[in-house]
Amino acid sequence: MHSFGRLFRVGLFGESHGPAVGVLIDGCPAGLPLGPKDFAADLDRRRPGARGTTARREADEPGFLSGVFDGRTTGTPLLIRFENADRDAAAYEAIKITPRPGHADFVAGVKFGGFQDYRGGGHFSGRVTVGLVAAGVVAKRLIRPVAIGARLVEAGGETEIDRAVEAVLRDGDSIGGIVECTAQDVPAGLGEPFFDAAESLLAHVVFAIPGVRGIEFGAGFQAARMRGSEHNDPIVDVKGRTATNHAGGIAGGITNGNPLVFRVAVKPTSSLPRPQATVDLRTGEPGRIVAAGRHDACLALRMPVIIEAATAIVLADLMLLEQRIPRVRKDG
Repeated sequence: MHSFGRLFRVGLFGESHGPAVGVLIDGCPAGLPLGPKDFAADLDRRRPGARGTTARREADEPGFLSGVFDGRTTGTPLLIRFENADRDAAAYEAIKITPRPGHADFVAGVKFGGFQDYRGGGHFSGRVTVGLVAAGVVAKRLIRPVAIGARLVEAGGETEIDRAVEAVLRDGDSIGGIVECTAQDVPAGLGEPFFDAAESLLAHVVFAIPGVRGIEFGAGFQAARMRGSEHNDPIVDVKGRTATNHAGGIAGGITNGNPLVFRVAVKPTSSLPRPQATVDLRTGEPGRIVAAGRHDACLALRMPVIIEAATAIVLADLMLLEQRIPRVRKDG
């Protein structure tokens, strides 16, 4: 339900305006050097501050409650906590009775019988992804020399990201975007046919990220418009290197040694500073809501590091399954 993985197992906890959010990682090998400074760069990339992102400010300093001793992982469950200090729960009272269109407010109430924490979206909030990024930091260190990089290549249908963001801010609206992710030096042989295909596992985790609406690997949907002679990647050496990479580094559900390449579609933020049509849950009559609180005009701006984390988590789990990562680390 709230966890993913077989050997490298990640579980997220907390709500947007609860006391804390975080992650529980089970199966992290012992002996991995790990401290707060290792998380700083990726947490900074996820943190808001750029034009078009939320005004909420959290320190996001990782607190290790278990699993680390004398600066190294112990091999027992690793629990990392992030305090929610900049909370403004009062701004969300209206969504108890008038759920936001496009958000999880309505379905959360149905699913949990009205007992859910509705403040800021509760457990459905993008705030919870700070735990995912933290797990990604650990996973990235485990899978070296595999290197993962993601970037926002399009926002609101434009490649001029800043211009698109400024336009939507003037309009009091929101936009989505497309994030491209690449992983270099991925070994061949990761993944299984059918249900545990490398693409299936990556899609599973990526779709768990709030706001994701689509994923494509390699040529993606463009492959449907190509001929086989165009789409097939000619193999050029015995290590499986190919002249092109329309498959995105995966064939038959298994990594083929070429760069892993995929793109993710992120929807526009649902919470808008303009009236939207909804229903009054008390009366069943039509209602209107203007989203209060602090929200991203373009959630996709902060998505690349989250996509990287999701990718690293999947690769760490697959590499542990293939015994490419030792269960005890003795290196520095």
